[in-house]
Amino acid sequence: NSVPSLQVIRPEPCGVCGSRIRFGKAAIKCRQCQLLLHPKCQEQCPSHCVLRPRHHAWPREGVLADFAPTTPPLVPVMVSQCVTEVERRGLTETGLYRVPGSEQLVREWKRKLLQAGGVLPALGSVADIHVVCGVLKDFLRGLKEPLVTFSLHPAFLQAADIPDDAACSTALCHLVRKLPPANRDTLAFLMLHLLRVSQSPECKMDILNLSRVFGPTLVGHGSANPTPLAIMEDTPRQCKVRGSQRPGLHPRCCWHPYSPSLPVQVVAQLLSLPPDFWRGFLGTEQENPLPP
Repeated sequence: NSVPSLQVIRPEPCGVCGSRIRFGKAAIKCRQCQLLLHPKCQEQCPSHCVLRPRHHAWPREGVLADFAPTTPPLVPVMVSQCVTEVERRGLTETGLYRVPGSEQLVREWKRKLLQAGGVLPALGSVADIHVVCGVLKDFLRGLKEPLVTFSLHPAFLQAADIPDDAACSTALCHLVRKLPPANRDTLAFLMLHLLRVSQSPECKMDILNLSRVFGPTLVGHGSANPTPLAIMEDTPRQCKVRGSQRPGLHPRCCWHPYSPSLPVQVVAQLLSLPPDFWRGFLGTEQENPLPP
């Protein structure tokens, strides 16, 4: 079932001998199983095709579902691998997610991971953990729409601005359940991760600090190209944070003098929801559930 001889655009290994087929050299590809090989290796090729899983590079941009696995929990492997690496050796780093990594290395590793298409190279070779954090943030920031989606964006802002704690939590829980499955599972996975970061005294990144970092990334604005008026409307005078999360504050809710955007307030309120709520979406009682 081989196709006529073709030229290789990028170097790929021969499916028979394993040697790399150089750029511009002739090659033969099977129509059925897509096996690529040197013309000289055709005689050694098995007579029957063995269908193999094909790993396509991920798109350069897309919605979260474009990167999610087909079986739950629907957390993209890029997200789970970055989080795993950060938790393996980053929970003692001061300013985790706030301190930037090298922009060049972040771009290079993001490109590598997207091209790998689900079969990711190990991130243990990235010396600076802040680069791994940067890859995760850049991936989430580069999606066509944020995790809370454009359609639910106004509702999340309104829910996070409800003064009563119980009503605020109820409204947010309802909205999280309305998210597309991949967005919901990934948001749950990230919330549990950020809670662990906030609980590390060495990181010095409490819930409000993490919300400042991830608010624009996870919530953003209500459209891909927000108007200046829409940006201004996202900015209230004060940000409500739960007193139980900040020692010395009123046990119900109080107002922090810092004046962040409403997206920051949304993430702060999401991080105030019980961890068991988030674990329920991931189908496991483990602290850090990972996709298969």
